[in-house]
Order: sequence, then structure tokens, then C-alpha cells
Amino acid sequence: MPGQSPELLRRLLRAKDRMDAASQEEWPVSRLAEVSCVSATHFARSFKEAFGLPPHRYLLTRRIERAVTLLRETDLPITDIAYSTGWNSIGTFGRTFRDITGKNPGDIREQVRAEAAQAGRVPACVLSAAHRPDLTMAVSEKRRQESVPTMESHLKETTP
Repeated sequence: MPGQSPELLRRLLRAKDRMDAASQEEWPVSRLAEVSCVSATHFARSFKEAFGLPPHRYLLTRRIERAVTLLRETDLPITDIAYSTGWNSIGTFGRTFRDITGKNPGDIREQVRAEAAQAGRVPACVLSAAHRPDLTMAVSEKRRQESVPTMESHLKETTP
């Protein structure tokens, strides 16, 4: 990003925001370049430089993220999820899903259902919060206060 102007970055973000808002739509580089008001070649090169991924790979990632959310939060059939997230082929959806997540869509859904069956289990975030040390002040402040003599410690020293 060091070589890119703030104006170009704003234009790239505009295209990225459009992909995020409607990831189920087709977003060829030419359409994204049009949104950014730059040439297709310049857009593709600049997008990858700015965000670390080519535009198409970024779009695939967003689609898979949305599919994972739908698998976890709904009971929609996997086929419906694939089509609603912008895939034209179930085979391509399944292969790309596995490539990105390392699991099949059905495996993700089974995992979520197994976790829901253990509803009495305490979430890890709650456990870690319960075992967190009670630091209401900085350690250095606590040490400083312990080293300063108090009236009580002074009385103990002077009283026989």
C-alpha cells in the first residue's frame, strides 16, 4: 500500500464494499474497475497490492464466510445455501468450501449441532474470564502503594 494514493485506496474500498454488500452477485474485474473508475488491469493489480488477495479470491472468501454463517444459523438445505451465496454449481461450491475451510459443508453443520447438544457446557470465553487475575490497577501502582508506609504500619512500629 505504500505506493498507492489515498484517492485510489478510497476507490478500491468502494469496490470492496460493494462486493461485501452483495457477494452473491457476479463481480467480474471489469465491473469492479468500473465502480472504482480505473482500468481493469490497474484495478486487479492495485486491489491485490492493497488487500493481499486478488479480487476474485476475495469474493470467494466472502461467499464462503456467508455460507458458513448460514450453515450455523439456519436449517436451509446446503443446495439452497450454495445458490443463495452466489454459486452456480454445487460441485464448485463444495470443492471451494473444502479448499478454504478444510471441511465439507455438511461437516460444519454437524459440528454446530453437536455443540448445541452440549448446551450445559460453559463457553471457553466465560471460563477464561472467571480465571482472569483481578487486576484493578497496574502492577507498578500496586507495588508503589505497598511500599509507601501507612498510618497502620507506622503505629505498629512505634507502639510497644
